[in-house]
Amino acid sequence: MSKFITIDALCQLVEEKQFAAARAFLLACNPADVAELFSELPDAALVLLFRVLPKEVAAEVFSHLDSDVQQRIVEGITDKELATIVDELFFDDTIDFIEEMPAGIVKRVLAATDSATRSQINQLLQYPEGSAGSLMTLEFMELRRDETVAEAIADIRGSRDKKETIETCFVTSPTKLLEGSVALQDILLADDSTKIIELADPEICKVGTLDDEEQVVEVFKKYDLYTLPVVDREGRLVGVITLDDVVDVMEEQATEDIYKMNAVSPADDSYLKTSALTLAKHRIVWLLVLMISASITGAIIRRFDEVLSSMVLLAAYIPQLMDTGGNAGSQSATMVIRSLALGDIAPKDALVVLRKEFAVSLLTGSVLAVVNFGKLLLFDRVGVLVAVTICASLFCTVIIAKICGGLLPIIAQKLKMDPAIMASPLITTIVDAVSLMIYFVLATTILHIH
Repeated sequence: MSKFITIDALCQLVEEKQFAAARAFLLACNPADVAELFSELPDAALVLLFRVLPKEVAAEVFSHLDSDVQQRIVEGITDKELATIVDELFFDDTIDFIEEMPAGIVKRVLAATDSATRSQINQLLQYPEGSAGSLMTLEFMELRRDETVAEAIADIRGSRDKKETIETCFVTSPTKLLEGSVALQDILLADDSTKIIELADPEICKVGTLDDEEQVVEVFKKYDLYTLPVVDREGRLVGVITLDDVVDVMEEQATEDIYKMNAVSPADDSYLKTSALTLAKHRIVWLLVLMISASITGAIIRRFDEVLSSMVLLAAYIPQLMDTGGNAGSQSATMVIRSLALGDIAPKDALVVLRKEFAVSLLTGSVLAVVNFGKLLLFDRVGVLVAVTICASLFCTVIIAKICGGLLPIIAQKLKMDPAIMASPLITTIVDAVSLMIYFVLATTILHIH
């Protein structure tokens, strides 16, 4: 059954007040699929169907909804129902929800929670956006170093509904200092009288509350983690970051890089939910920058207009030269930016990248020049000197483009800038200007045009 037919059926059940049937249908679906259906429902049906769900399921569905759908639900329910949702949500989902809501709804949420929860929410909201503290959850399994396996199992059983993850438990001292981690499997297989500290692995990866989210992602990828503890400046355990939150960060980073590599400012909402005016604002700045920078290319052509006047044929090969240079530079930039993002290379590897891109440019430039030389003589029927001029320019352009594409992202990272801004549009503009200068200088030299 298609999504649209399902939505029509759900609306029909609501109109006929067959809420038991609607509830049964929704409970048979995955919460993520229910959230997708809810995003297409009108407000009246949305709130009614949300209310028929058990509170545990409703909270899970709520965590999967986009912020605008969450807002529609909150505006249609009572403060008591809102308090129930917040109470059932995992803490990191609550923070994500609050951060996206307008001030009026945030006040309702805080007013609907108890003082302890409200204090914890305010504490987490104080961490800078994009920091480890803003990603962490407070619902993790913490064990005392001096308790036994039997006591630990009892603690785990007593708190399994209140913790986001129990696969990895974290061992702390009486002063909350993080001393290690222990897998649930090791606890279950150990003797009941064994002390937890004896099972704990003291070599544990951890991050600080103010560490950048990009560093968190790198730690997760490097060590294949599912959970990562977060400590304060004194080394006390204050929260953990789970894999699902890191996946969201990775998606946001990849999306942001794609936007920047194509000269578009990152957007907060999805494409369909963003107005045309907002989309234009995100694009116009870079378009203006590139348009103005492209005027350099026009100035170079005007500077050598006598060369073009003397041999109009040269103008026909300017697009080929500029396009090839832009493509060559974009290839190098894409590979280097991706390698920087994965941690395969760092700014200290600039000389290695330079040597490698120079070698690649010699190989690719030679092949392109030879193939183009044959094409110019056999098919375009140009003179040998003209062909030499065009192909020599092409060869030099590829070298310059590859070196620029390889080094500019590294320079950007060294200057604490996002390497993605040194991608296709900007590199193409730079290479266009350089390739034209090379082309006209070689033309005046080889063809003796003054």
